[in-house]
Amino acid sequence: MSGKSDFTIPLIVSASIHIGVIVILVMGVDFSEKPKVVPQASAPAIQAVIVDQKRVNEQVEKLKAEKLATERKEKARQEELDRKAREAREAREREQQRIKKLEQERKQKEIETQNAAKAAQAAKLKEQQEKEKAAKAEAQRKKKEAERKAAEEAAAKAEAKRKAEEAAAKKAAEERKRKAEAEAKRKAEEAARREQERMMQEALAAEQAALSQTRNKQVMSEVQRYTSMIRATIQRHLVVDESMRGKSCRVFIRLAKDGFVTGNEIVSGDPVVCRATKAAINKAGRLPVSPEADVYNKLKEINLTVQPEFN
Repeated sequence: MSGKSDFTIPLIVSASIHIGVIVILVMGVDFSEKPKVVPQASAPAIQAVIVDQKRVNEQVEKLKAEKLATERKEKARQEELDRKAREAREAREREQQRIKKLEQERKQKEIETQNAAKAAQAAKLKEQQEKEKAAKAEAQRKKKEAERKAAEEAAAKAEAKRKAEEAAAKKAAEERKRKAEAEAKRKAEEAARREQERMMQEALAAEQAALSQTRNKQVMSEVQRYTSMIRATIQRHLVVDESMRGKSCRVFIRLAKDGFVTGNEIVSGDPVVCRATKAAINKAGRLPVSPEADVYNKLKEINLTVQPEFN
Protein backbone atom coordinates (compact mmCIF):
# COMPACT_ATOMS: atom_id res chain seq x y z
CA MET A 1 0.00 0.00 0.00
CA SER A 2 2.88 2.29 0.82
CA GLY A 3 4.63 1.50 -2.53
CA LYS A 4 1.55 2.51 -4.55
CA SER A 5 1.33 5.84 -2.69
CA ASP A 6 5.00 6.53 -3.42
CA PHE A 7 4.43 6.05 -7.21
CA THR A 8 1.31 8.29 -7.33
CA ILE A 9 2.97 11.37 -5.84
CA PRO A 10 5.60 11.81 -8.63
CA LEU A 11 2.89 11.54 -11.28
CA ILE A 12 0.85 14.26 -9.62
CA VAL A 13 3.92 16.48 -9.34
CA SER A 14 4.81 15.92 -13.02
CA ALA A 15 1.25 16.75 -14.22
CA SER A 16 1.17 19.87 -12.09
CA ILE A 17 4.46 21.06 -13.58
CA HIS A 18 3.22 20.56 -17.16
CA ILE A 19 0.01 22.46 -16.50
CA GLY A 20 1.89 25.29 -14.83
CA VAL A 21 4.31 25.63 -17.73
CA ILE A 22 1.55 25.80 -20.29
CA VAL A 23 -0.32 28.50 -18.33
CA ILE A 24 2.86 30.54 -17.96
CA LEU A 25 3.63 30.30 -21.68
CA VAL A 26 0.15 31.44 -22.56
CA MET A 27 0.56 34.47 -20.30
CA GLY A 28 3.89 35.35 -21.97
CA VAL A 29 6.25 34.71 -19.06
CA ASP A 30 9.97 34.72 -19.92
CA PHE A 31 11.62 31.36 -19.37
CA SER A 32 15.22 32.52 -19.71
CA GLU A 33 15.76 31.81 -16.04
CA LYS A 34 16.08 28.27 -14.81
CA PRO A 35 12.97 26.83 -13.25
CA LYS A 36 12.99 26.66 -9.53
CA VAL A 37 13.40 23.27 -8.00
CA VAL A 38 10.31 21.95 -6.41
CA PRO A 39 10.89 20.97 -2.85
CA GLN A 40 11.70 17.32 -2.72
CA ALA A 41 9.11 15.24 -1.10
CA SER A 42 10.99 12.05 -1.49
CA ALA A 43 13.58 10.27 -3.64
CA PRO A 44 11.12 8.87 -6.20
CA ALA A 45 9.53 12.34 -6.81
CA ILE A 46 12.93 13.92 -7.53
CA GLN A 47 13.68 11.24 -10.04
CA ALA A 48 10.33 11.85 -11.86
CA VAL A 49 10.93 15.59 -12.03
CA ILE A 50 14.40 15.14 -13.52
CA VAL A 51 13.09 12.74 -16.12
CA ASP A 52 10.26 15.13 -17.27
CA GLN A 53 12.35 18.32 -17.17
CA LYS A 54 13.87 17.59 -20.56
CA ARG A 55 10.45 17.29 -22.13
CA VAL A 56 9.28 20.44 -20.42
CA ASN A 57 12.30 22.35 -21.78
CA GLU A 58 11.66 21.06 -25.29
CA GLN A 59 8.00 22.06 -25.07
CA VAL A 60 8.96 25.46 -23.75
CA GLU A 61 11.42 26.01 -26.61
CA LYS A 62 8.82 24.96 -29.12
CA LEU A 63 6.22 27.32 -27.66
CA LYS A 64 8.76 30.17 -27.61
CA ALA A 65 9.58 29.54 -31.28
CA GLU A 66 5.89 29.52 -32.18
CA LYS A 67 5.33 32.73 -30.21
CA LEU A 68 8.31 34.39 -31.95
CA ALA A 69 6.97 33.32 -35.37
CA THR A 70 3.54 34.63 -34.44
CA GLU A 71 5.00 37.94 -33.29
CA ARG A 72 6.97 38.24 -36.54
CA LYS A 73 3.87 37.54 -38.61
CA GLU A 74 1.87 40.05 -36.58
CA LYS A 75 4.63 42.63 -37.00
CA ALA A 76 4.73 41.99 -40.76
CA ARG A 77 0.93 42.22 -40.95
CA GLN A 78 0.92 45.47 -39.00
CA GLU A 79 3.67 46.88 -41.23
CA GLU A 80 1.65 45.87 -44.30
CA LEU A 81 -1.45 47.55 -42.85
CA ASP A 82 0.58 50.69 -42.07
CA ARG A 83 1.98 50.67 -45.62
CA LYS A 84 -1.48 50.30 -47.16
CA ALA A 85 -2.90 53.01 -44.87
CA ARG A 86 -0.03 55.31 -45.86
CA GLU A 87 -0.54 54.59 -49.55
CA ALA A 88 -4.28 55.16 -49.20
CA ARG A 89 -3.68 58.45 -47.39
CA GLU A 90 -1.21 59.55 -50.07
CA ALA A 91 -3.66 58.51 -52.83
CA ARG A 92 -6.45 60.42 -51.07
CA GLU A 93 -4.27 63.49 -50.80
CA ARG A 94 -3.34 63.22 -54.48
CA GLU A 95 -7.04 62.84 -55.41
CA GLN A 96 -7.94 65.87 -53.30
CA GLN A 97 -5.21 67.88 -55.05
CA ARG A 98 -6.50 66.70 -58.45
CA ILE A 99 -10.11 67.60 -57.52
CA LYS A 100 -8.96 70.99 -56.23
CA LYS A 101 -7.08 71.60 -59.48
CA LEU A 102 -10.12 70.54 -61.55
CA GLU A 103 -12.36 72.85 -59.49
CA GLN A 104 -9.97 75.75 -60.09
CA GLU A 105 -9.91 74.97 -63.81
CA ARG A 106 -13.72 74.75 -63.85
CA LYS A 107 -14.07 78.12 -62.12
CA GLN A 108 -11.55 79.64 -64.54
CA LYS A 109 -13.47 78.22 -67.54
CA GLU A 110 -16.73 79.46 -66.02
CA ILE A 111 -15.29 82.95 -65.69
CA GLU A 112 -13.99 82.81 -69.27
CA THR A 113 -17.39 81.59 -70.48
CA GLN A 114 -19.18 84.39 -68.64
CA ASN A 115 -16.77 86.97 -70.08
CA ALA A 116 -17.27 85.54 -73.59
CA ALA A 117 -21.06 85.61 -73.13
CA LYS A 118 -20.96 89.21 -71.96
CA ALA A 119 -18.78 90.17 -74.92
CA ALA A 120 -21.11 88.35 -77.33
CA GLN A 121 -24.14 90.01 -75.75
CA ALA A 122 -22.52 93.43 -76.04
CA ALA A 123 -21.65 92.77 -79.69
CA LYS A 124 -25.17 91.52 -80.38
CA LEU A 125 -26.66 94.61 -78.70
CA LYS A 126 -24.43 96.88 -80.76
CA GLU A 127 -25.34 95.04 -83.95
CA GLN A 128 -29.04 95.26 -83.07
CA GLN A 129 -28.76 98.99 -82.41
CA GLU A 130 -27.03 99.50 -85.76
CA LYS A 131 -29.72 97.44 -87.51
CA GLU A 132 -32.46 99.48 -85.79
CA LYS A 133 -30.75 102.70 -86.85
CA ALA A 134 -30.45 101.50 -90.45
CA ALA A 135 -34.05 100.25 -90.41
CA LYS A 136 -35.26 103.59 -89.08
CA ALA A 137 -33.39 105.46 -91.82
CA GLU A 138 -34.79 103.08 -94.45
CA ALA A 139 -38.29 103.54 -93.03
CA GLN A 140 -37.94 107.33 -93.27
CA ARG A 141 -36.77 107.04 -96.88
CA LYS A 142 -39.63 104.70 -97.77
CA LYS A 143 -42.11 106.98 -96.02
CA LYS A 144 -41.01 109.99 -98.06
CA GLU A 145 -41.05 107.92 -101.24
CA ALA A 146 -44.52 106.67 -100.39
CA GLU A 147 -45.75 110.20 -99.70
CA ARG A 148 -44.41 111.36 -103.07
CA LYS A 149 -46.04 108.43 -104.88
CA ALA A 150 -49.28 108.97 -102.94
CA ALA A 151 -49.38 112.60 -104.04
CA GLU A 152 -48.79 111.63 -107.65
CA GLU A 153 -51.38 108.84 -107.45
CA ALA A 154 -53.90 111.19 -105.83
CA ALA A 155 -53.50 113.68 -108.66
CA ALA A 156 -53.78 110.90 -111.24
CA LYS A 157 -56.85 109.48 -109.50
CA ALA A 158 -58.50 112.91 -109.38
CA GLU A 159 -57.94 113.33 -113.12
CA ALA A 160 -59.12 109.80 -113.80
CA LYS A 161 -62.17 110.33 -111.60
CA ARG A 162 -63.09 113.49 -113.47
CA LYS A 163 -62.79 111.73 -116.80
CA ALA A 164 -64.66 108.71 -115.50
CA GLU A 165 -67.49 110.86 -114.18
CA GLU A 166 -67.80 112.59 -117.52
CA ALA A 167 -67.80 109.25 -119.34
CA ALA A 168 -70.24 107.81 -116.83
CA ALA A 169 -72.60 110.71 -117.25
CA LYS A 170 -72.47 110.30 -121.04
CA LYS A 171 -72.90 106.57 -120.77
CA ALA A 172 -75.77 106.95 -118.30
CA ALA A 173 -77.58 109.25 -120.71
CA GLU A 174 -77.05 106.78 -123.54
CA GLU A 175 -78.11 103.89 -121.29
CA ARG A 176 -81.29 105.67 -120.23
CA LYS A 177 -82.12 106.30 -123.86
CA ARG A 178 -81.39 102.70 -124.80
CA LYS A 179 -83.43 101.36 -121.87
CA ALA A 180 -86.36 103.58 -122.75
CA GLU A 181 -86.30 102.34 -126.34
CA ALA A 182 -85.86 98.73 -125.20
CA GLU A 183 -88.67 99.06 -122.65
CA ALA A 184 -91.01 100.44 -125.29
CA LYS A 185 -90.07 97.61 -127.65
CA ARG A 186 -90.47 95.03 -124.85
CA LYS A 187 -93.91 96.30 -123.93
CA ALA A 188 -95.02 96.17 -127.54
CA GLU A 189 -93.66 92.64 -127.95
CA GLU A 190 -95.20 91.58 -124.60
CA ALA A 191 -98.60 92.89 -125.66
CA ALA A 192 -98.35 91.06 -128.99
CA ARG A 193 -97.22 87.86 -127.23
CA ARG A 194 -100.05 88.01 -124.71
CA GLU A 195 -102.58 88.53 -127.47
CA GLN A 196 -101.15 85.60 -129.40
CA GLU A 197 -101.17 83.40 -126.28
CA ARG A 198 -104.78 84.37 -125.54
CA MET A 199 -105.84 83.43 -129.03
CA MET A 200 -103.90 80.16 -128.82
CA GLN A 201 -105.43 79.34 -125.41
CA GLU A 202 -108.91 79.95 -126.72
CA ALA A 203 -108.25 77.74 -129.76
CA LEU A 204 -106.67 75.04 -127.57
CA ALA A 205 -109.56 75.16 -125.09
CA ALA A 206 -112.06 74.79 -127.89
CA GLU A 207 -110.12 71.90 -129.37
CA GLN A 208 -109.72 70.25 -125.95
CA ALA A 209 -113.42 70.59 -125.23
CA ALA A 210 -114.25 69.01 -128.54
CA LEU A 211 -111.79 66.17 -127.98
CA SER A 212 -112.97 65.65 -124.40
CA GLN A 213 -116.57 65.49 -125.46
CA THR A 214 -115.72 62.99 -128.17
CA ARG A 215 -113.59 60.89 -125.79
CA ASN A 216 -116.28 60.94 -123.12
CA LYS A 217 -118.72 59.60 -125.60
CA GLN A 218 -116.22 56.89 -126.60
CA VAL A 219 -115.49 55.99 -122.99
CA MET A 220 -119.13 55.79 -122.03
CA SER A 221 -119.78 53.68 -125.05
CA GLU A 222 -116.96 51.33 -124.04
CA VAL A 223 -118.16 51.29 -120.42
CA GLN A 224 -121.62 50.26 -121.56
CA ARG A 225 -120.13 47.61 -123.84
CA TYR A 226 -117.92 46.08 -121.13
CA THR A 227 -120.75 46.29 -118.60
CA SER A 228 -122.88 44.22 -120.95
CA MET A 229 -119.98 41.78 -121.41
CA ILE A 230 -119.57 41.45 -117.61
CA ARG A 231 -123.29 40.86 -117.15
CA ALA A 232 -123.30 38.28 -119.98
CA THR A 233 -120.35 36.43 -118.40
CA ILE A 234 -122.20 36.24 -115.08
CA GLN A 235 -125.35 35.07 -116.85
CA ARG A 236 -123.44 32.21 -118.51
CA HIS A 237 -122.36 30.89 -115.10
CA LEU A 238 -125.68 31.61 -113.35
CA VAL A 239 -127.71 28.55 -112.34
CA VAL A 240 -131.44 29.50 -112.54
CA ASP A 241 -134.78 27.90 -111.65
CA GLU A 242 -138.44 28.98 -111.89
CA SER A 243 -138.40 30.44 -108.37
CA MET A 244 -136.10 33.21 -109.64
CA ARG A 245 -138.35 34.38 -112.45
CA GLY A 246 -139.01 38.09 -112.30
CA LYS A 247 -136.50 38.58 -109.43
CA SER A 248 -133.07 40.29 -109.36
CA CYS A 249 -129.98 40.99 -107.25
CA ARG A 250 -127.81 44.09 -107.05
CA VAL A 251 -124.14 43.24 -106.40
CA PHE A 252 -120.93 45.31 -105.86
CA ILE A 253 -117.89 44.00 -107.76
CA ARG A 254 -114.21 45.05 -107.49
CA LEU A 255 -111.89 44.12 -110.39
CA ALA A 256 -108.14 44.08 -110.94
CA LYS A 257 -106.58 45.41 -114.17
CA ASP A 258 -106.50 41.89 -115.64
CA GLY A 259 -110.22 41.35 -114.84
CA PHE A 260 -109.60 39.17 -111.79
CA VAL A 261 -112.40 39.55 -109.22
CA THR A 262 -110.80 40.83 -106.02
CA GLY A 263 -114.10 41.24 -104.17
CA ASN A 264 -117.86 41.09 -104.45
CA GLU A 265 -120.61 41.98 -102.00
CA ILE A 266 -124.39 41.71 -102.11
CA VAL A 267 -126.06 45.12 -102.04
CA SER A 268 -129.74 44.14 -102.22
CA GLY A 269 -132.17 41.77 -103.90
CA ASP A 270 -133.72 38.32 -103.66
CA PRO A 271 -131.64 36.05 -101.44
CA VAL A 272 -131.87 33.08 -103.78
CA VAL A 273 -130.92 35.15 -106.82
CA CYS A 274 -128.13 36.85 -104.81
CA ARG A 275 -126.65 33.52 -103.74
CA ALA A 276 -126.72 32.26 -107.31
CA THR A 277 -125.19 35.53 -108.55
CA LYS A 278 -122.32 35.39 -106.01
CA ALA A 279 -121.70 31.75 -106.96
CA ALA A 280 -121.64 32.64 -110.66
CA ILE A 281 -119.12 35.48 -110.06
CA ASN A 282 -116.83 33.20 -108.03
CA LYS A 283 -117.11 30.51 -110.68
CA ALA A 284 -116.19 32.95 -113.45
CA GLY A 285 -113.18 34.21 -111.43
CA ARG A 286 -112.20 36.72 -114.11
CA LEU A 287 -114.49 39.23 -115.88
CA PRO A 288 -113.95 41.27 -119.06
CA VAL A 289 -112.08 44.60 -118.61
CA SER A 290 -110.83 47.22 -121.07
CA PRO A 291 -107.07 47.70 -121.57
CA GLU A 292 -107.73 51.47 -121.75
CA ALA A 293 -107.07 53.14 -118.40
CA ASP A 294 -109.95 55.64 -118.47
CA VAL A 295 -112.44 52.87 -119.31
CA TYR A 296 -110.99 50.52 -116.64
CA ASN A 297 -111.14 53.28 -113.99
CA LYS A 298 -114.91 53.51 -114.47
CA LEU A 299 -115.35 49.69 -114.26
CA LYS A 300 -112.88 48.69 -111.51
CA GLU A 301 -115.62 49.16 -108.90
CA ILE A 302 -119.17 48.76 -110.20
CA ASN A 303 -122.67 48.10 -108.90
CA LEU A 304 -124.40 45.63 -111.25
CA THR A 305 -128.00 44.38 -111.28
CA VAL A 306 -128.36 40.74 -112.30
CA GLN A 307 -131.74 39.34 -113.37
CA PRO A 308 -132.02 35.67 -114.34
CA GLU A 309 -132.89 35.14 -118.05
CA PHE A 310 -135.21 32.33 -119.18
CA ASN A 311 -135.52 31.01 -122.77
